[in-house]
Amino acid sequence: MTNVQIFPDADQLAKAAAEQFITLAKEAIEARGVFTVALAGGTTPQKLYQLLASEPYRDQVDWPRVQVFWGDERCVPPDDPQNNFHKAWKILLKHVPIPEENLHRIPAELTPEQAAEKYEEILLKFFSSLPDQVERQNARFDLVLLGMGDDGHTASLFPGTAPIREMTRWVRALYVDRLAAWRITLTPAILNRAAKIIFLVSGQAKSWALQKVLYGSYHPDSFPAQIIKPLSGDLIWMVDEEAAKLF
Repeated sequence: MTNVQIFPDADQLAKAAAEQFITLAKEAIEARGVFTVALAGGTTPQKLYQLLASEPYRDQVDWPRVQVFWGDERCVPPDDPQNNFHKAWKILLKHVPIPEENLHRIPAELTPEQAAEKYEEILLKFFSSLPDQVERQNARFDLVLLGMGDDGHTASLFPGTAPIREMTRWVRALYVDRLAAWRITLTPAILNRAAKIIFLVSGQAKSWALQKVLYGSYHPDSFPAQIIKPLSGDLIWMVDEEAAKLF
């Protein structure tokens, strides 16, 4: 059963997502002492990050117990304005009391393959340090935030690319022809292990792809967001009315 929540506009969507973030953080920290989250790039999640950096939301999260990761990255240095870590740092992370060692960025200044290998090492080392996730098969994020492009891509799982079907490696490098650029992305092998996955989608430009992803035939090679199906977690689509206009 697909859980789709529709909000009047992008601002209301962001507020609801901030409340979800706070609730999930509190639950995870109370249960295990840590909250692990993979952040999304793109424009829609930025409204969420702005809210989390401001009152009254900021003080409702125990930031020193939050461990932050990224779902994908552009192959540019961390100080580049197009870098997803850089964007999250400017909008959210530098405004909250989170220790620097809790920020696990993708080392995109390396070569693409080196960056993918290094980030998988970072993930493995971190999750193996958690008492309940020491085995590879038990590793899972508490929350994965994802956006979706107007072509149905999510993270850097683009139509027609091999990482869509990757079920072993957690991180892959790929060259995206239409962007003429390299990307690093988490793969379904780790994304689908998450306890909670939340898609944030807004805007009329996304409406055609969103309708296809949610209610069209299953063709993840054409609409990669369809490959996101948690193995034992929950999947929520939080969308605004503009994005949902073709439902």
